[in-house]
Amino acid sequence: MQGDESLQIFAGSDGDNLPLMEMGTCRLEAFHQWDCVLVADLQTQKVQKKVQRQQQFLEKLESKGFQFKMIKDRKKVFFGIRADSGIFDLYRTLLMKPEDPGPRAKLNKMNCIPATTRIRIVSFVVNNKMKPGETFEDLVKDGVFETMFPLHEGEKDLKKKWARWRNMFRKQPIDDIRNYFGEKVALYFAWLGWYTYTLVPAALVGLIIFLSGFALFNSSQISKEICAAKDIFMCPLGDHSRRYQPLSEMCTFAKLTHLFDNEGTVVFAIFMALWATVFLEIWKRQRARVVLHWDLYGWDEEEEEMALELINYPDYKLRTHHHSYLNSTIILILSVFMICFMIGMAHVLVVYRVLAVALFSSFLEQQVTTVVVVTGAVVHYVIIVIMTKVNKWVAQKLCNFEDPRTFSERESKFTVKFFTLQFFAHFSSLIYIAFILGRINGHPGKSTRLAGLWKLEECHLSGCMMDLFIQMAIIMGLKQTLSNCIEYLRPWLALKYRLMRAHKHGRESRDPDLEEWQRNYRMNPVNTFSLFDEFMEMMIQYGFTTIFVAAFPLAPLLALFSNLVEIRLDAIKMVRLQRRLVPRKAKDIGTWLQVLETIGVLAVIANGMVIAFTSEFIPRVVYKYRYGPCRQNRNFTEDCLKGYVNHSLSVFYTKDFQDHSRMEGQENVTTCRYRDYRNEHDYNFSEQFWFILAIRLAFVILFEHVALCIKLIAAWFVPDVPQEEKNKVLEEKYRILREKMCFSSRSTDV
Repeated sequence: MQGDESLQIFAGSDGDNLPLMEMGTCRLEAFHQWDCVLVADLQTQKVQKKVQRQQQFLEKLESKGFQFKMIKDRKKVFFGIRADSGIFDLYRTLLMKPEDPGPRAKLNKMNCIPATTRIRIVSFVVNNKMKPGETFEDLVKDGVFETMFPLHEGEKDLKKKWARWRNMFRKQPIDDIRNYFGEKVALYFAWLGWYTYTLVPAALVGLIIFLSGFALFNSSQISKEICAAKDIFMCPLGDHSRRYQPLSEMCTFAKLTHLFDNEGTVVFAIFMALWATVFLEIWKRQRARVVLHWDLYGWDEEEEEMALELINYPDYKLRTHHHSYLNSTIILILSVFMICFMIGMAHVLVVYRVLAVALFSSFLEQQVTTVVVVTGAVVHYVIIVIMTKVNKWVAQKLCNFEDPRTFSERESKFTVKFFTLQFFAHFSSLIYIAFILGRINGHPGKSTRLAGLWKLEECHLSGCMMDLFIQMAIIMGLKQTLSNCIEYLRPWLALKYRLMRAHKHGRESRDPDLEEWQRNYRMNPVNTFSLFDEFMEMMIQYGFTTIFVAAFPLAPLLALFSNLVEIRLDAIKMVRLQRRLVPRKAKDIGTWLQVLETIGVLAVIANGMVIAFTSEFIPRVVYKYRYGPCRQNRNFTEDCLKGYVNHSLSVFYTKDFQDHSRMEGQENVTTCRYRDYRNEHDYNFSEQFWFILAIRLAFVILFEHVALCIKLIAAWFVPDVPQEEKNKVLEEKYRILREKMCFSSRSTDV
């Protein structure tokens, strides 16, 4: 052994301290050496108090049936931990039902404890409070220990079959993932794989809807009128503009807007509402098949946690459910305050865009609106990154205040709180653009101003759908590209850096255990949020894919490409770049299913409102059947939308501008037009405005009821659990009852 290393074994004693004995006193089975490893800084060995606390903690573990091995290298002290089989026998006994038939047969069947179960039990015991004593987390905070992690062992098959970029289009080995990382991680990848698979039809339909706009790129009646309207001048949008812009200059933008704001938008929105429902219902069927295959159909998470508590501390007293109306009221008030703060952050973005218009107008004229929209989306993305950290901290504090009974209950409550805050952080600016932008600005000559100085921004001259499309495209693009790059490159570079430093500072250890522990220690650390963060990332993406998909039909296609990368990225990260996650048992994706269902309902509401209030669909339909030439002349053979552009633009007399004399070309322009429905002389809302508003509201109600009815019918039509799986469960129950009946008959005969 090298001179700078020492190898010792801890064994139990009657004294206060744990004596050190030479290696070989305690032989461990070769098939599974170590369940997990504790790490401490070498400097702790020079502080007697920290050494005593380490030994006291390890003594308590030893009294529960653990074996230890300590190895020092130049900088760290490693403690290998392995649990005796008695702990797992107790675990099997606690979770076995008293009415189960053939206990001997069941014990024989469960004789081989999976590595995931071993790690889960050992991790629970180490991380939970030992009474009397301190928690491992307390010792980490005080610098007694640095970290704890299970070892990567037997991962070569996963590296070969799964965690490689070349396997991007191969089926995932879900059973192998479950056997290595546990059911929680396996269900995440099973759900993500199914989500990605079902994105294919959504992406194809969205792409068809988008491309169908190209067929009308030059033939759209509205685009033709806009491109030919050289004698119609638009009123200046903001204080930065000093010229009356001919409507024909909006020709290209009008054609581009028609790519995602056409008659197919409504069909696609209803399709996505149906898609979201079918996706969830069939996922429930997939989950039922997987869980039954894993023999977890009747598994109880609450019972599992109680068993682990009793293994850790036999005198454990049951913590009952409790509820405090005072605590709930405080949490509700704080949550509402945070939501209002999120909405306030959206208003910060509004202020930025208003000030940016004033700033950029000095050197940009024609492109100022587009530049402000693009930079505003980037600023929003930066705000999202910052507020994600703040939201996580706030959600943790709220959960600590609520004091949930179990870890699973804490996780569920934290999920609801954190997702709610994240939803408003991500979607508040989109809500503003879709439903508020340009609607509280007044009219030319009498504009609403920020602090009485800066004029509020308005939608692009081609409509608010263009702004919403750009905002979604940039945010989704940044999240799917920049976030994925950072998610992969940061742990990859960190691991490479640690390996370079390790090779630079000397030879590797000759002890195989120490080599393995060092290799695992150098990998990137994980925590309880590692898998949670992956779920949250996918839920936000699912929200972008469904909630405002009417304004961005390419969202499913972007999500599909992103998920193909995300699956392998997460696989490579978990297997090759990170320490091994502590396996957790589960039979579903938990609260995330309710989150998905909530997003599905929000998607119906939001898409209905986008079509009604943001797009030009309702005004076009109203004009076609009430004000257009086809209504007045049934024999009209041209396009029924002829004259729509002139009808949809209100008239403003330029003489009513306070600074009309400063406008370029003002001597040739007596009237300008703007997007609204107002009277020509008093600039109040016209009869058309109120009629269209009534139709918009009626459409929202009708759309939501139709879409929700379709969702309910689809949910009823597709059973959550396949009939063949129900029959398997039924046959198993019948078999057990028959065995009990035969066993009872033999006992009676004897």
